[in-house]
Amino acid sequence: MKKVALLIALTIVSFSCKNSEEKTTETTTGKEVISESETNNNPIYKGDFIYTADAAILQSGNVIYAVALNDMATELSKKVATVQKTDFDMVPVAVRGTLSKKTEGQEGWDDILTITEIIIIGNAPSEVDIKLEDIK
Repeated sequence: MKKVALLIALTIVSFSCKNSEEKTTETTTGKEVISESETNNNPIYKGDFIYTADAAILQSGNVIYAVALNDMATELSKKVATVQKTDFDMVPVAVRGTLSKKTEGQEGWDDILTITEIIIIGNAPSEVDIKLEDIK
């Protein structure tokens, strides 16, 4: 009886590990494609967005994209500003866009995301991984 229970447990663990590996490879690329329509081949990127006076970034898992400062990025920053509690809060978003490499000699991240469509904006800022407190 113990051998049967052990065999069932090992089978369940092996199948659950296989599913988690597939999810991990999808998120480590940083590009999570929700759907693609036939008329628009630009994938949808999900992640945390932040906009400052000098730059905008989209962090998706362990990958960080520089966001091209175009009209769509400016519009997204205005919508995100209504959700932010502080200027440095990152807000979860889903956007459609094109990905390109930076030109040689240019500073910043290697991948540049040009937003073509805003899909979803989160209702609350993302949870911070590390919180610094002021000592009074």
